[in-house]
Amino acid sequence: MDDPSVQLLFFQQIKDNLPSHLSLVDEIAELLNISNDSAYRRIRCEKPISFEEIRKLSLHYKISLDKFLHLQSDSMVFSGKTAKLSGTYFEEYLKNLFQNLIYLNGFEQRHLYFLTKDIPWICFFQIPELSSFKIFLWMKSILHHEALKNKKFSLEEEYYPEYMEIGKKIIQQYNKIPTTEIWNLEGISITLQQISYYQDCGAFKSGKDVHIIFEKLEELINHIERQAELGKKFSINDHPSDQSPQFYMYYNELTLGDNTVLVDLGKTKITFLNHSVIDYISTHDEGFCDQMHQTIKNLISKSTQISTVGEKNRSHFFSYLISKIHRQKNRVT
Repeated sequence: MDDPSVQLLFFQQIKDNLPSHLSLVDEIAELLNISNDSAYRRIRCEKPISFEEIRKLSLHYKISLDKFLHLQSDSMVFSGKTAKLSGTYFEEYLKNLFQNLIYLNGFEQRHLYFLTKDIPWICFFQIPELSSFKIFLWMKSILHHEALKNKKFSLEEEYYPEYMEIGKKIIQQYNKIPTTEIWNLEGISITLQQISYYQDCGAFKSGKDVHIIFEKLEELINHIERQAELGKKFSINDHPSDQSPQFYMYYNELTLGDNTVLVDLGKTKITFLNHSVIDYISTHDEGFCDQMHQTIKNLISKSTQISTVGEKNRSHFFSYLISKIHRQKNRVT
């Protein structure tokens, strides 16, 4: 970069994207395979960075150069992977999610906003029966794993226990992040439809398993209500402490979310957009993330808070969700 001020802003953007415990100099030196002294010279603008170095840094830290080069462009940089119909895709997907959560928890200031279309699927990992069902469904019906083609779901069998294990680690990291969730009354409909569909298709090996899945879903909803009542995030079999992160929950009557996630890290924000059922793409684009943040704030202003306050509204909201589970359960069991 010929303009030192642009190069300075470029490295400042990288620094803002780093958790506080990581050294900017060490990160640049390792990525560019140069000495710490050479990294310092580039960060201080004593030496211009090359196009190849810009390319490596931009790709690694997912930075759009438009604003640095003053380009008037409608393009934005998103990153992500598309699902593969076989192989180890889902395992890699879970490991990547786990690493993303570790990365987010590296920031002292962090807050996650979730526009829910369905129950945040990470929460299913708190209950083995539900996570087993969801993993089976994704692998069989979404990713079309050949090994499950003619299989029926049964709680007596173990499906991909390695996924269950990393799922436990994912929920542990997830429950460290303060969160705001915006729900609609249809927030459990997708999961209920999936259970009913498998029941109608004869994809459950035992009717008893269907009954248990409904019971466990009710258990999860009761836990989410408990979190809303206390305004804290904690695992289903634990109790919140003074150090437990805050949990804010809102009910919006007009808008059904799309499982968009925005993470506010103070100096930078990241938006995760859901696509293809389980996949997501992400961006650090400042303009896009700021607009998403404003959209979320507008939705919150038109929503009813049902965490810590609004006991009557909270009770009505969760009673309705439980009644939906009971109605569906009575139809299929």
